Amino acid sequence: MAAAGGYLEGIGSLALEVLGAILPIAVVTVVLRPLLGRFPVGLVRRVTVGLTLTFAGTVLFLQGVNIGFAPAGELLGRSLASPERPWVLSLLGLWLGFVVALAEPAVKVLSEEVEAVSAGSVPARALLLSVALGVGALVAVALWRVAAGVPLLYILIPGYGIAFILARLAPPAYTSIAFDAGGSVTGPITVTFILAVSVGAASALEGRDPLTDGFGLVALVLLAPALSVLALGVLLRPPAQPAQEEEEVRTDVQSGDGL
Repeated sequence: MAAAGGYLEGIGSLALEVLGAILPIAVVTVVLRPLLGRFPVGLVRRVTVGLTLTFAGTVLFLQGVNIGFAPAGELLGRSLASPERPWVLSLLGLWLGFVVALAEPAVKVLSEEVEAVSAGSVPARALLLSVALGVGALVAVALWRVAAGVPLLYILIPGYGIAFILARLAPPAYTSIAFDAGGSVTGPITVTFILAVSVGAASALEGRDPLTDGFGLVALVLLAPALSVLALGVLLRPPAQPAQEEEEVRTDVQSGDGL
């Protein structure tokens, strides 16, 4: 019974916070209903059930984060942090970043939406894997930065410089997708677990300040999908055919001269 009480500690205040976030959405729906005309049959019931499930799921997820998810990440960071072996944290970050990005619901939704809107020209699986690989690589760099004591700007400035160069080379549609992917990947799973690893590692290392060295990982995670998706756009860009276009222009000119 005591154990159950420990698991549920603080869940009441957490439920009130989640209710405060969801209730305005429900109120807006009720207020605007007369202006939206007649709703399809069963829509109100589905919205009610959906909001209820969202409330329950969010409360349970955040409670799980508080009692297990974040403490486990912080313990991992504290246990594996070592200035002599920064590559250990990097390997952990590579794996965690990859699997966590694959599990992030917003990334899956984005991949499916992009494939549907692009009529399959941007495959969902390719987009999902590119985002996950990018996140894994940048999380590895971020945790190596914590262990090695490298300033954040030394990575951010060159990273965004490369992103702007790739944006010039990739098709325009990929630029929008790339920076939207950065927002979708910084969801509750990525931030709560990997950020806890980073803060735990900074807390365990002598001479590191968790406030200045432990944070900044989310900024790098935002950059990761931008780089990987833009690189995917450059790779999947259809090759230009200048010789064929020149031949078509020559043919048109000759036809005009004949007239």
